Amino acid sequence: MNQINLTSAQIPSGCQNCAIRHQAVCSRCEPDELDRLEEIKYYRTVEAGQTVVWTGDRMEFVASVVTGIASLTQTMEDGRTQMVGLLLPGDFIGRPGRESAAYDVVATTNLVLCCFRRKPFENMIVQTPHIAQRLLEMTLDELDAAREWMLVLGRKTAREKIASLLAIVARRNAALTLQGTDGELQFDLPLTREAMADYLGLTLETVSRQISALKRDEVISLEGKRHVIVPDYRRLLNEAGDDSDGGMVI
Repeated sequence: MNQINLTSAQIPSGCQNCAIRHQAVCSRCEPDELDRLEEIKYYRTVEAGQTVVWTGDRMEFVASVVTGIASLTQTMEDGRTQMVGLLLPGDFIGRPGRESAAYDVVATTNLVLCCFRRKPFENMIVQTPHIAQRLLEMTLDELDAAREWMLVLGRKTAREKIASLLAIVARRNAALTLQGTDGELQFDLPLTREAMADYLGLTLETVSRQISALKRDEVISLEGKRHVIVPDYRRLLNEAGDDSDGGMVI
């Protein structure tokens, strides 16, 4: 894994001060359990565009995304690739009990990962109900996300696909910052338009056209190329063809 220099701003000074503490796999741990995790924990960083792990690689660690975005990608025998999911801050990489990676994990932006050595972490799951319960909840959230994404890719129009992706990122960013979705939401779009096209099964031209249309219709506004402002989250959900908040999605 290619690494970049860590800075004090990137690395939490402790679990209690970690930005993802309330939604990561360790969110319900007691102080003594956090101390045990500290013994098997280390931080790693990955540059944007670099691969965290390849499909089939032996996984010696599991990890939580602290900052940055990663993509889950599957490569077919003829070399074609498909992005099948996004990993946002708080999301979990790896599967306890499985020694090899099921997907390529690629850093979309610079990443900071909070890693745990896999074997000791698997032992902690058995011994620590808080971790096992939270991991189960996150796994069920991931299943809900996969089902929702099947709908996005299979049945929605291009405009609805773009609005759905924006709603997903807006909702996750609000959860990370402990912010509700009633007021104005702001976030930095984690994907380039090229990556959005790949993820959504659209052309680059279609992505650009639909983003411009949502901006023209004042569903969103943009500052620069990446900073998105959502004045009314409910209206964005309506544009996505979704009238409910749904579950946690990736």
